[in-house]
Amino acid sequence: MDLKDIKAIIDLMKKNSISEFELERQDFKIKLKRGANGAAGPAIQYEESQGVAYNPAVALPPMSVPAPAVPAPASSEIEIKSPMIGTFYRAPSPEAAHYVEVGTEVGPETVVCIIEAMKVMNEIKAEVKGVITQTLLENAKPVEFGQPLFKLRPT
Repeated sequence: MDLKDIKAIIDLMKKNSISEFELERQDFKIKLKRGANGAAGPAIQYEESQGVAYNPAVALPPMSVPAPAVPAPASSEIEIKSPMIGTFYRAPSPEAAHYVEVGTEVGPETVVCIIEAMKVMNEIKAEVKGVITQTLLENAKPVEFGQPLFKLRPT
């Protein structure tokens, strides 16, 4: 694992308000931990089987959870965008019904999908009142930060 991968994990921690992350594979272990109330945690612990071990102090800025971006495009439809990278799921389980379909009326607290990021299932809410007009992704597909998930017509 290189520094780029570690930075990507830190970014995911920031975006999802994760205070502790640990990954252990055969000859590799990494642990990231943040202090309480968003203060920077002590460090990253990184070990490999070749006997290399170090503990660099990495200050993490306070984290905040971004709300799903729902800007008003030029048309009358609004896009519900992904607040994180991960895997998009339309239902809580493979055999369950989809959270929403085209034509479904939603409110600000209505869950429209789940995005799985680092084995954590994150419910994504509509954040606005309206009617779903389009689903923009297929189930179980990767999603990027800011990628549109649904279109809806505000009511």
